[in-house]
Amino acid sequence: MPAPRIAIYGAIAANVAIATTKFVVAGLTGSSAMLSEGIHSAVDTFNGVLLLVGIRLSQRPATAEHPFGHGKELYFWSLIVAVLIFGLGGGVSFYEGIQHIRHPEPMQDPTWNFVVLGLAALFEGTSFFIALREFRREAGGTPFWQALEQSKDPTTYTVLAEDAAALAGLAVAALGIYASHRFDMPALDGAASVVIGLLLAGVAVLLIGQARGLLIGEGIRPETARAIRSLAMQQPSVQDVGRVLSMYIGANEGLAIVD
Repeated sequence: MPAPRIAIYGAIAANVAIATTKFVVAGLTGSSAMLSEGIHSAVDTFNGVLLLVGIRLSQRPATAEHPFGHGKELYFWSLIVAVLIFGLGGGVSFYEGIQHIRHPEPMQDPTWNFVVLGLAALFEGTSFFIALREFRREAGGTPFWQALEQSKDPTTYTVLAEDAAALAGLAVAALGIYASHRFDMPALDGAASVVIGLLLAGVAVLLIGQARGLLIGEGIRPETARAIRSLAMQQPSVQDVGRVLSMYIGANEGLAIVD
């Protein structure tokens, strides 16, 4: 199984179990933050399926209509995933939080909320470290942040971003539920839901920006272009080399033309 798929399957398995439990407990306790977390996990589950679809479609062979292959399918589906995170994850959580602030309802015993949040943190953390391990394995000895910036495989950094946002969202939900119950202020639970919505929207904007650059034809890094130019100049029959025109056409594929 390719490395990116391992991380995606791990994330899907974790999110299915977590989403189901969160929705049940949200219904029992009336927690807005827990409902937002349930929505978040459900969206992440669907997003994992879409990423698998993108991987499968991107691996189709080249055709007369698509002579450079279908690698950019992965960029398209990663854009759809980012839009879903923004609209369904961020938007619905934000709306639910505002509604709970406007019409606060007393929370029932929060014990089950904390139990579920603890289990969710365990599952999400496991998923995150699986994705992180695969990412670091692919990066080799490249420093993490440099490798993340250079990566053109949206499946890897999307799963990492989703899991990191999920862990942060769980911390926010736990804080909101605790404060709401401790100070008898149900509106704080709604405020936590708003923060979770803003967090998801922020992550989605970053992912949309990355997908946009790749879809419209982002070129290879300057140092890579210089290396290609230097390699061409080493050929005995080459007197001069102009610009290197390039574009990423897949997670591990690029097109380069030496002017």
